[in-house]
Amino acid sequence: MSHMSTSADALADIVRAIKPGQLTDPTPCAEFDVRELVHHLLYWGPSLEGAARKENVPPSDVETADWRGALLAQLTRTVAAWAPASAWEGTTSMGPARVVGEMVVGELVVHAWDLARATGQSLDLPADLLAYVYDGVAAGADQGREMGLYGPAVPVPPDAPVLDRILGLTGRDPAWVGAAAPSAAR
Repeated sequence: MSHMSTSADALADIVRAIKPGQLTDPTPCAEFDVRELVHHLLYWGPSLEGAARKENVPPSDVETADWRGALLAQLTRTVAAWAPASAWEGTTSMGPARVVGEMVVGELVVHAWDLARATGQSLDLPADLLAYVYDGVAAGADQGREMGLYGPAVPVPPDAPVLDRILGLTGRDPAWVGAAAPSAAR
C-alpha cells in the first residue's frame, strides 16, 4: 500500500468518526475549528488531486451538508490521481511532482492528527509512513514557514516519537489538548 493511500485511509477513519456536535470544537490549527478544517481539506482537495495529473485546478469552495461524504470522496479521488508512477514524475503547477506528492502525504497525516486530537480520537500510523513524512517535512520546513504553511517550530526533544517531531516542525504542539480530549489526558 502506498504512503498516499495509507495516509488517506487514516484521515478517512478519523473523518468517519467525527460526530456532528464536534464540528465547532477547536483544533490544533488555531485558525480552524473542526468544520473549518474539513472545509480547508475540501477547498484544497481538487488542486492537490489535479496536481497529480499536471493540471492547474483552482481551489474550490465546497459547501455541502454532506461534508463527510464529500471529503471521503475527495480523498478517494486524490489517492487515485496519485496512484500512477507518472503522477510522481515531472513538474506540476505547484512544483516538482515528487515534492508535491510528499507534501500531500504530509498534509493528510498532519490534518488526520489535527482532527483526531480535536475530536478525542487516537491515530495510529505505521513507522515507515511517519519516517517518510518526517523526511519530507524536515527538508521543506523552512520553506513551508516562509510560505505560511507552517507556524513557528515548536521545540520537541530529538528523541521524541517521530509524529511529535513532525508536529513540532509544522508548528504544532504535540501536547495540545482540545475540548474533546478524555479527562485522563488533561
